[in-house]
Amino acid sequence: MSKEAAFYQTGEFFPRRTRYCVAIIVLNEGERIKRQLGKMREWAPLADIILIDGKSTDGSTHPDALARHGIRALLTVDEPGLSVATSVGFDYAAAQGYEGIITMDGNGKDGVEALPRFIKGLDEGFDLVQGSRFMKGGIHKNTPWDRYVGIRFIMAPLLALGSGFWYTDPTNAFRALSMRFLLDQRVQPLRKVFVRFGLQHYLIYRAAKLGFNICEIPVSRVYPDDGTIPTKIVGWKLKFLDLYELIETILGRFNPR
Repeated sequence: MSKEAAFYQTGEFFPRRTRYCVAIIVLNEGERIKRQLGKMREWAPLADIILIDGKSTDGSTHPDALARHGIRALLTVDEPGLSVATSVGFDYAAAQGYEGIITMDGNGKDGVEALPRFIKGLDEGFDLVQGSRFMKGGIHKNTPWDRYVGIRFIMAPLLALGSGFWYTDPTNAFRALSMRFLLDQRVQPLRKVFVRFGLQHYLIYRAAKLGFNICEIPVSRVYPDDGTIPTKIVGWKLKFLDLYELIETILGRFNPR
C-alpha cells in the first residue's frame, strides 16, 4: 500500500495499543487542536491517536505537548494537500497493522464524543462509517449558508447520482474506514492523482460503487460563535475546485486503471 505514499517523517511516543487509530490532520491549528486533544483524552484508550502535520509553524504540534496529551505518533508531511496528508495516515495505519482508521479534522469543529460510535461501526463489520451532522440525531451550528446549500443541494445529489448511495453529509471528513476496504486493489487510495480534495470524495464514492458495507451515524459539527470559519477551503476558487474534483470522481476518472 505504501508504494505511492508521500514522504513523511515519523515520531512515535509509544507502540500500537489498539485495533484502530484516529488520524487528525492539522496545519497551524493553534489552540483549537490543543482543546480538541484535551477533549479526546477520555477516548484515547479506545483508539490510538495520530497527528498528521503539514509542517505547522505555530508550535501547536511540539512533541512535548503532544506526549502530554497521549498522542501515539506525529507524522510530518513534506508535500501540501489534504488528500496527501490523508493518504499518509492510511499508509502509516496499514504499516502498523491497524484494522481500521478514523479520520477527522484538527480545527475543533467535530464532536469527539462520537468516537465510540465509529469504533462500534467498525466492530460490527462496516467498511465505511460516515459521520453526518444533517441526519436525525446530528447537530450542526453556525454552518455558513453557502456551505450548507452546497453540501445539501449540490454535492449530496451529485454524489448520489454517481454512486447510488445517498450520503446526507458527504463532505464531512469525520469517518471511519476499514483496512479491508483501503487495501482492496480496486481502491488504491495512495495514488499521486489525489492532492487537494479528491480523495475525500473518492473514498465514499468508491465504497458505494464497489458494494462495501456502509452506514451513517449522527455527529456534531459546530462552527465558532464569533463568525470565524476554521477551514482550509477559503474562497470561491477552492470551492469550485472542490466541486470540480467531485464531478471528476463521479465520472470515474479517479478509478484505478
